[in-house]
Amino acid sequence: MQTTSNILMIRPVEFGFNAQTAVNNAFLKPGSDFDVQEKALKEFDDFVEVLRLNGVEVLVIDDNSKHHTPDSIFPNNWISTHDDGQLFIYPMEAENRRLEKRDDIVSTLKEKYQIINIIDLSYFENENKFLESTGSMVLDRVNKIAYACLSDRTNKDVLLTFSQLIGYKVITFNAVDKNGTAIYHTNVMMSLGTQFVVICLESVKDDSQKNEVVKSLEKTGKNIVEISYRQMNEFAGNMLQLKNKSQELILVMSERAYNSLLQEQIFQLERYSKLVFSPLNTIEDTGGGSARCMIAEIHLPEFSAMPS
Repeated sequence: MQTTSNILMIRPVEFGFNAQTAVNNAFLKPGSDFDVQEKALKEFDDFVEVLRLNGVEVLVIDDNSKHHTPDSIFPNNWISTHDDGQLFIYPMEAENRRLEKRDDIVSTLKEKYQIINIIDLSYFENENKFLESTGSMVLDRVNKIAYACLSDRTNKDVLLTFSQLIGYKVITFNAVDKNGTAIYHTNVMMSLGTQFVVICLESVKDDSQKNEVVKSLEKTGKNIVEISYRQMNEFAGNMLQLKNKSQELILVMSERAYNSLLQEQIFQLERYSKLVFSPLNTIEDTGGGSARCMIAEIHLPEFSAMPS
């Protein structure tokens, strides 16, 4: 299934500007805000409350202060789970982000969910090759396709290994911002739902690559909702479709992303999902990520749902 009602989120203890990721994350807006952790924590807690009020099962795990991990609020970059019981751990570019990978988080998932195989691709870090999970890849889980814009954080060799291990077709392309800089993660320019895709096609300059992406999306029945550079910079590409415990589809985004949408785009998206949003300005400006980055989907089968 493409969507899930179970998600993992990490509550920050020392959120802040990360100089190690700033080298290729153009969405960062570093400031001198001395109470950024306090503001981010409120945004996080409010967002979790909004999600729970909309029927999403949110597993919240506190970050710890053992290491300095200013981006721990974005767990979707180091872990992914799949409905066949596989759990992947990924190679990450920033050294301080590698410290976010925690065995105790995996152990907590094991208590409730069936994990039959853990595949750790972290060894690619020794080769300076990276693939930052569902930040680097936007997964069509139904049709087993991984869309990925190449960057320093998204390496072809690791993509190939992932595809061979899980049986996904990989469609790669180059995407750049208005300044011609490679977009650091695919999930800031593209979000894929059950029947639609939100995508900044103007960031894909190569016509053959763009045509391949569009052809694949159309072949798999996705209605294309195109967003502009301006909207992408407001994190309108960083949405995530979930479902609630009543199996109703919701599309989660930040308040900033929602406010950037045109009325026609809102009408299009409301055909497929209830739109749910929450203010995440501090997290977006300081961390360079938004609503989707904060959510690690849990697609593992639950023990209670397993046949006896």
